[in-house]
Amino acid sequence: MNSKVKITITGTGFVGLVTAAVFADKGFSVVALDIDQEKVDAVNKGETFFFEPHLPPLIQRVVLKKKTLTATTDIAESIKSSDVTFICVGTPSLEDGSCDLQYIEQSARDIGRAIKEKNDYHLVIAKSTIVPGTTRNLIKKAIEEESGKKAGEGFGLCMSPEFLREGQSVHDTVFPDRIVIGEHDKKSGEMLEGIFRALYSEKVDEYTKNWKAIYNKQVQCPEILRFSLETAECIKYANNSFLATKISFINEFANICERIKGVDINNIAKGIGLDFRINPRFLRAGAGFGGSCFPKDVRAIMKFAQDVDYEPKILNSVIGVNTHQAKRMVELAEEKLETLSGKVVCILGLSFKPETDDMRSAPSIKIVDQLLSKDAKIIAYDPKAMNEAKKEHWIGNKITYANSIQDALKDSDICMLITEWAEFKSLEPKDFKSMKNPILIDGRRIYEPEKFLKEGIKYSGIGLGLKSN
Repeated sequence: MNSKVKITITGTGFVGLVTAAVFADKGFSVVALDIDQEKVDAVNKGETFFFEPHLPPLIQRVVLKKKTLTATTDIAESIKSSDVTFICVGTPSLEDGSCDLQYIEQSARDIGRAIKEKNDYHLVIAKSTIVPGTTRNLIKKAIEEESGKKAGEGFGLCMSPEFLREGQSVHDTVFPDRIVIGEHDKKSGEMLEGIFRALYSEKVDEYTKNWKAIYNKQVQCPEILRFSLETAECIKYANNSFLATKISFINEFANICERIKGVDINNIAKGIGLDFRINPRFLRAGAGFGGSCFPKDVRAIMKFAQDVDYEPKILNSVIGVNTHQAKRMVELAEEKLETLSGKVVCILGLSFKPETDDMRSAPSIKIVDQLLSKDAKIIAYDPKAMNEAKKEHWIGNKITYANSIQDALKDSDICMLITEWAEFKSLEPKDFKSMKNPILIDGRRIYEPEKFLKEGIKYSGIGLGLKSN
């Protein structure tokens, strides 16, 4: 298998577009398929429509210079002219927590109709996050019905989940720690493994030199694991559920630490993180997790478990603790102020994490909701996410957006740090002196408590047992 394989990728979200761009950068001929003409036009101009580090220059390079990536709304032609199609469309949550699979089914049927008259073997790979059984029972069935062909004979079928972190998705695509392939049959799995081995070839070329210069790491092929379709689907949910569990665990312990004078959850995390069986990642106490993956995926696998007659007790608690963390932020504010009614609350950080403008399920949403319900006045600042925040129905004209950190802090009654952007980490106690009464609720524990307390800042932080501050 080599880079002469032609690839179609359906969906231009952060998974689809980043995947398309990285394959194109390696020299594969790639078509990004989307039904949104504005997004297609943006890509064809070498532009991006969401914030992701290192993606803008990558898109410009593969679209305008290498000309290995194009975008289109022409479903039939793009699939007919390619050898491989990755399904990267969204699977949003329904009210009961299950995944809305309408876009998955539509993509599968589009693929089936497009390959009906093709003589060549076409490989289809599901990369969207889907519950166990979806690839076999929905995607396979839809393609077979529309094409009249059999999986494993007339077309190939695999499921290969992504493990990308928003804000790090370009890095994680170029330097994955493993590749998981769920295969319908051996031929399909071998074909997809060959594609990945071509992508992660260690041959020194322009591609590998460029990424080594950016990240100071050599591109190399990670371990490739091949399982059944259902196993690959399960691995994605187990992966995200476990990471969400680590976050909720440390937040649960943080809530205990707040009741013990002189105990700091950061020290607890250091103490247990050095145990190689635990490791320190995802042991950062704070305002809770959000984003497009963890909340949606945990709820989806919970609903799936219930549908197969199992009550997922741990995962129920994971969601419960995460919901509580937003409430805890407001409780800490109320402990500092007798009432929030009429008070000006400065919110630093709106996106669910730094290095992204994604507002989906961001903790800030729950926090702002609660503050508004208590008649607080809100002024917010985020380096990248304010335009996205303004689109959210719950915000409207109810909060004010500042042009800078200092504009947000000036004359506010209390500051709540929600997202740990790098520019927030550099703030000093003096930067908070423009507030009416300098009060800081550190929802990500990025500041040194004693330093701020000595300078007269009334400081509270998640998991910090300083009862006397």
